[in-house]
Amino acid sequence: MTNSTSHELPFTTGTIKPELAAVLKRLKEGQRLRITQTVRVGSRTWTAVVTGNFRRLDSLVTGISTDRLPKDDIIVPTLHFLKDNQELSSVSLDENSRIEILDNS
Repeated sequence: MTNSTSHELPFTTGTIKPELAAVLKRLKEGQRLRITQTVRVGSRTWTAVVTGNFRRLDSLVTGISTDRLPKDDIIVPTLHFLKDNQELSSVSLDENSRIEILDNS
């Protein structure tokens, strides 16, 4: 990922919501972000929020590890970032993900 102000979105098998796509296209390496996601496990749901500096955006191929139909593969956008404690981290984005740019560095 370069420091350009506009870049291509990663290939995915699903649709990235226009609001999220607009933010993702503007991301620059080193930019400070707040990432908010809804986590669901069973019937419990909660919000997880993390801040850090943007590193790069790409795709993650997931799916079933047996020889099955190609449609079983799911490709999701993945945002890589550096947490405040210097831990390298990444999150897979979905329809409930929200990215806020906290500065324009």
